[in-house]
Amino acid sequence: MPVTRRHGVYYRMIVHLIDGTYELFRHFYGLRRFNKGEDSPFGAAIGVLNTVLQMIEQGATHLGVATDHVIESFRNDLWADYKTGEGVEPALLAQFHPLEEALAAMGVAVWPMVELEADDALASAAHIAARDPRVEKISIWSPDKDLAQCVRGDRVVQVDRKGEKIRNEQGVREKFGVDPYLIPDFLALVGDAADGYPGIPRIGKATAAALLNRYGPIEKFPPSVLGDARPLALLFKDLATLRTDANLFRAVDELRWRGPTSAFAEYAERFGDTRLLERSLKAAGTIAS
Repeated sequence: MPVTRRHGVYYRMIVHLIDGTYELFRHFYGLRRFNKGEDSPFGAAIGVLNTVLQMIEQGATHLGVATDHVIESFRNDLWADYKTGEGVEPALLAQFHPLEEALAAMGVAVWPMVELEADDALASAAHIAARDPRVEKISIWSPDKDLAQCVRGDRVVQVDRKGEKIRNEQGVREKFGVDPYLIPDFLALVGDAADGYPGIPRIGKATAAALLNRYGPIEKFPPSVLGDARPLALLFKDLATLRTDANLFRAVDELRWRGPTSAFAEYAERFGDTRLLERSLKAAGTIAS
């Protein structure tokens, strides 16, 4: 079992990869239920910082957060109806950049994505981390369907915080009816409303799973299966396929949390939550002891 030595103690190396965009949305709309329509300027960002800090307090040592620095990506050039920032609450959009800056000040690896998306960053980070034999497990903290393609056995898993589920390879098969590597093909056939592409008409989840389990990836389908819809299916597969070549870090050790930087005090003060600084300093002290 791969372990790493720290201060004379051996511990298992688990890498936690967090979908900062999802967490920001989750906290923003969670707060909406209690703030009676008056959005705090940094309420959702504070929520994400608290979530990440809680993970550290509970023992997370290596972690990174990916965000959509801009909502659009290269996929918008491939499909005109792909998701954009249109309709996203301005009060929510305004918290992305402050969150990214505050996470970096807190000493957390953060990847603000521009041409690629946060999900591409998570897929790339999982790919890089999986190459290190010291890493026992990689947990991707996001419920997004497309991230199921990253799952590998019990080593790379997807964690749905809201649904309180940890999905390994068997869990992906149970949920979607196909193996993780076929998730892009599955989504291409059934569509993904959240990302803005509709899938292939008259192909539902059961039919898609049956076709993929019979023939394999879309490229191996007999021409008669999709007919004229084949080029569209391949386009949607391209949209659903996460990139794993983002140059985020070279070594897993770069994800090791070593405590907040001196700049974090300013952000804690600006956000109106000085407890964040106190807790992060205490957590850093615990790690150093």
